[in-house]
Amino acid sequence: MPYLRQSSAKIERRADKLDLKRLSIAAAALLLLAAVSAYPQTKKFEPNPEAGPGPIIVHSKFGGQIYGFDIDQNGTEGVLTEAKIQSNGNVLAAVETFDQGTGKILDVVASTDTQDDYITMGVVGASVGLIEREHEISFLHLKRIFQTINPLSGNKFNGMWTPPIGSQHIIMPDGVSHNQGTTDVGVFAYDNSGAFQPWVFESNVAANTFGPVVKIKDSNNFGSVPPPIAFDSVTNQIIMGGGNGCFGCLPVFGFVDAVNGTFSEAEGVGFGFINGIAVDSADGIYCTTTEDDATVEFYNLSTKTAFGEVLLPGSGGQQFFSGADVEFDPVNKVFLVAQPESSSAGSGSSIYVYDTQGNLQETLNGFSFSNAFNVVPMYIAIKPSTRTGFVNGPSSGVTELQSFTY
Repeated sequence: MPYLRQSSAKIERRADKLDLKRLSIAAAALLLLAAVSAYPQTKKFEPNPEAGPGPIIVHSKFGGQIYGFDIDQNGTEGVLTEAKIQSNGNVLAAVETFDQGTGKILDVVASTDTQDDYITMGVVGASVGLIEREHEISFLHLKRIFQTINPLSGNKFNGMWTPPIGSQHIIMPDGVSHNQGTTDVGVFAYDNSGAFQPWVFESNVAANTFGPVVKIKDSNNFGSVPPPIAFDSVTNQIIMGGGNGCFGCLPVFGFVDAVNGTFSEAEGVGFGFINGIAVDSADGIYCTTTEDDATVEFYNLSTKTAFGEVLLPGSGGQQFFSGADVEFDPVNKVFLVAQPESSSAGSGSSIYVYDTQGNLQETLNGFSFSNAFNVVPMYIAIKPSTRTGFVNGPSSGVTELQSFTY
């Protein structure tokens, strides 16, 4: 630009215009920043070179087998339940809270020395711990009650959850969907009468309220084996992964409209039972693992069709290397997939991190969370805000939990 040839008056006028332009640009930038900050921001996932098992190990206080656990995604505590057979034949059962940062047991919320058991159903809603107590009235005659710790940091029972299931239905340890930050969860109640007619419903655990109970009478895809479930908070839809389980057969999904109380089915991809399922409600995507072929599948929720199917790394599609639990991180927009028998390491277990389009982002090796001795299925408990979590292991006696980062 030939600025030196301009008169001083022109230079001053141009400088004034430039200053006004800069002010306009700055003002526009401030407005844009304000507009952007008014909406929640999704973090772009960047692989963590330090990802993998961490140094924090949680030990059950009395050395018993852990019957379920979870961590509070919005707090600093976790909860576990344990059971240990005593020399007198009784069971020492306990509910304990622990510190996520140190692994130290903080409090024994409750304990019994009878034939009773406690089972952790999960942390749901806004920091609500949900615990089942199985009270033995007589041999094979149990009374099941559900108690809440609200909030978990209070370290004490202060509420009851009374699901409408009667005496012929049982809510298994993985029968409550893993939902935190949303009010409601999906619930699957297994039919213990032999009729194999499960009941499915939505619940606000903290408020002890329930949606319509959907009784699945016209399908045999969900009655014999309790299916993994997920809850879509946008459409108020409960998604179940089922099928008849025959080797090489296609899986079947069940969809329950928790508001209108309707039920529908759709065939999936992959082969065998669905082992794990999680949903990205914001984008309408759900992710699954299948039993027979070691694949991970990605579906569009609105069309109920698959748009991606990938083999777990190094698995060769062998059933031995099939995936298990699947969890979704809504902050970093990734699915975490557990593999009890690692196909990417010489031994142990692995966790794989996929983005919502099915692209592998991280491989975490060095775990030991085989389902072989678990009374409660293995579980990946995550804290999205810090990209940390806990998983079963490394003790083969299922008495420990291990921290990890991703």
